[in-house]
Parts: sequence; structure tokens; C-alpha cells
Amino acid sequence: MRIFNAIFLAASLSVGSFVAYADERPPNIIFIMADDLGYAELGSYGQEKIKTPNLDQFASEGMRFTQHYTSAPVCAPARCSLMTGLHGGHAEVRDNFEIGTWESHDGQLPLTAGAVTIGEVLKKKGYKTGAFGKWGMGGVGSTGDPLKQGFDRFFGYNCQRHAHNLFPKYLIDDAGKRVLPGNDRGLYGETYAPQMVADELLKFVRENKDEPFFAYYPTIIPHLALQVPNEELEAYEGQWKETPYTGKSYLPHPKPRAAYASMITFMDKQVGRVMASLKELNLDENTIVFFTSDNGATFLKEQVDYEFFNSVNGLNGLKGSIYEGGIRIPMLVRWPGKIEAGTTSDHVSAHYDAMATLAEVAGTPIESKHDGISYLPTLLGKDQPEHEYLAWDFGGYGGQVAIRKGDWKGLKRNMKKKPDTPLELYNLVTDREEKNDVAAKNPAIVAEMEKLLLEAREEPAQERFRFGKYE
Repeated sequence: MRIFNAIFLAASLSVGSFVAYADERPPNIIFIMADDLGYAELGSYGQEKIKTPNLDQFASEGMRFTQHYTSAPVCAPARCSLMTGLHGGHAEVRDNFEIGTWESHDGQLPLTAGAVTIGEVLKKKGYKTGAFGKWGMGGVGSTGDPLKQGFDRFFGYNCQRHAHNLFPKYLIDDAGKRVLPGNDRGLYGETYAPQMVADELLKFVRENKDEPFFAYYPTIIPHLALQVPNEELEAYEGQWKETPYTGKSYLPHPKPRAAYASMITFMDKQVGRVMASLKELNLDENTIVFFTSDNGATFLKEQVDYEFFNSVNGLNGLKGSIYEGGIRIPMLVRWPGKIEAGTTSDHVSAHYDAMATLAEVAGTPIESKHDGISYLPTLLGKDQPEHEYLAWDFGGYGGQVAIRKGDWKGLKRNMKKKPDTPLELYNLVTDREEKNDVAAKNPAIVAEMEKLLLEAREEPAQERFRFGKYE
């Protein structure tokens, strides 16, 4: 708790220091988050098979982070930490938690009324706020409804399970439904939801071009099911040998490699549309755009051949794991005239830094507790305050916790069954693939990591998220 309060104080004191850099009005902010995009699935991160020309240009015009992390290796807790600025040891949501069905609009465990989101922080500064894509933190009318969590506009899926189909019968349009013509939740349909979501995002940008806006764009791509319009699939058909996926957990697809690559390239095209719109509307230089992923690539190999695509570039683990492949993610940031083009940063940061960063960009304080440290100084080439450590506390996949401090990473797995499981220790500089557990050779570092793990944990209100020790 002592570290939590110290981080809160330090971050809060730094917020507002950007006011001197601001133009006549605060800059617009667009935060794009892919869904299950692996660390190395963009050309700028070494991808060789999947084409991402717009995001590659984005990287060449901005900054590429090499040590950026999600706050959790699955959807709901990652989104909760991003929005609230709290790491897993303090967050309300620490695993996916279904409380109803997408048909009933219940979806996942909602944020409480007391939660404070990035949307609320920026709205107080006068920003028009909109969210477009997958929310996953509360259904229509719940305390977690985005319209009750600081957003003026919402279009997309408020339920993650509803988002498992990209040709759905409807999408949520603020508090109502918009029926999508020609769709029956089959493999194909007439109206591709990711296209409509992107269209609504661009409409929001156009409608609010004359005032500061914050657009949160958590696209549902490339999360399964494998679904893409035929005209997009054509670009990759016949390039690679295919083993049809017959549909055990998601809809079947005859050409899974081509479909997956096509989905990512489609997403890239939408990012290109966003950048073109900013230039067309003369907003380019006063808009900072972020691009990242919610967690690592999926482990469902029959559908996503992560080895064929080299999706995590040799890192250990995938989605659901607190090894690097599950939590280290791409992050690109672009802001012409402010961020030096074509730069790379090895600053160690996490999604829960987003609230502090965006608040400092906007020049507004954060009045709620949070764990983040703004990385705006890194973006502007200035001296950067560092975290003492990054923390993960994830209730899923058996219960997992982790600490990264400097080059060292300590982690524990399967804690629901084995609360006293020994800590694994890795040096990420000499062992980026986390193959050699050196805990036995470094008892003093293990003891320090054990202490930090307990220090970073607060017992959650939800019993479902509890495991291991809290003191």
C-alpha cells in the first residue's frame, strides 16, 4: 500500500506539466487497441508474412516501444486496468467474469459506480468522448455502461461474448440496438461489424473536429472467430498451405492462415483511414494517436498458427499467460511535431500508465488513486520517471502473479491450487525467452520479489478473484 500511495502522489504531481506545450486548445487523443494482436504481428515489430503498411508508416512517423506491457493477459482485466489506471493488484476486475449473456446485455462484470475512467478524467477537461468497438466492462444500463463511465458516445459490443462474431445481427448504439442488414451470426454476412465500427469512429471525429475529443477505439480484430469479407481474403488466398479449421470453439474456416492475415490487414486499413481523416480535417498536428493490443496472441493454434506467423518473436507464452508472450505487446505513438519520427524506446511501461499519460497530454489532474506514471516525457524526449516495479495480479488460468523490477522478473503460477508455489525468476536481458529459472541461484532477489508481490496485492472485493496470500 505504501508504494501505491507513493506512485499516486508522484504521478498526480506530474500531471499538468504539459500545459506549457499545449496549443490554443488541448490536443485531440485517439487510443486504438487491437484485440489479441501478438507482439510481432506488425511489420514494424518484425512481421514478414502479414502486410501492415499503414501501421508501418505510423511507426516510421512516431515512436515504437519495445518494452510495453498489458496489465493482464486476457480481455476484461486488461481493459479495466487501461481505463482506470490501476494494476491487477488494485483493480476491480482481475479476470474475465461472465454474469449473463450477450442477448440479455449483461455480459461481463461491470465497473462499479465509484470507478474513475480515462473518459471521466478527460470529460472534466471539456473533451468530447467516444468509445467504438469492444467494451467488456458492463452492459447497457449497468454501472459499467460506457455512457455512465465518462463517454458521450458508444458504438459496438458492450459484451465480449457477443463480439465473438464479426457478422452479428446488431451492435449496441449508445443505449439501443442497431440492426445490421443481412447478418445472421454466420461465417459471412452483408454487414461487417468492424467496418461499421470504424465508420462510426470516423463520423465521431468529423462531428467533433472543432472541439477537443478523445476517441477510444478498441477494435475487435484479430480476436476470433476467423471472419473477414471475401474481397479482403482474396489478397492472401493461395499464398500458403492451409489446414481447414472445422469449428470446435469458434466458427469454422477453410483457410485459417489467409483469414487471420486478412483480418490484421483489414485492421491496418482502418488505421490508415483514421490517419487520412486527420490530415483531411487539418487535425493531424494537434492529435496524438496511440496504437497497442490488449494482450498477446491467442493460443488456439488450429485457428491462429502463431508459430507460422512468428506472432510473439520467440517470447515464452501466449494469451492467458504472464510470461512475456502473453503480456508484452506492441505500442506505437504518433504526434507530428512533438514526437521525433522513427524513434524507438525501451522504457518499461504498462497499460495502467495510459490514464496518467493522457491526463498529462490534456493538461488536467487526476483526482483518483492510480498506479500509473506518465510516459509523456519519453514521447517528448525528456527525462522520464521510472516505475520501481510493474505488477500483475491475474485471477485466471489457475491464478498468476508477477513483478518486473529492472531486468528481473519474478512470477508465480497455479496459485489457486498451490498458494505456496515457489517463485520463478528470470533475467529478461540475458534470457528474454524465460527458459532458465535462476531463483535457486539468487535467494536475495527472490526474497525481494516475494516482498514486492505481497506489497502490490490488495484483496479484491469479488471472491472469484481471490487466491494466494495478501499479507
